[in-house]
Amino acid sequence: MSRIAIDEARCKGCLLCTTVCPVGILVQSPRFNQQGYKVAEVRPEDRDKCTGCTSCALICPDLAITVWRSKKPKGGA
Repeated sequence: MSRIAIDEARCKGCLLCTTVCPVGILVQSPRFNQQGYKVAEVRPEDRDKCTGCTSCALICPDLAITVWRSKKPKGGA
């Protein structure tokens, strides 16, 4: 299963990641980080919807998002 991790200490709450997520699972969190920014998050009920496309990590200006992609089976069936 693909997933992302957001480094809340690096996130400045620009929410650019929320605009490029093709499945719309990234949202603004009600929490603030230590710098006083509302960070981005994936709600627990949406975690399994991540496709691992890496769009969020590519657009993040603060390199706050890490993506783990699940391997696709070879050959296709």
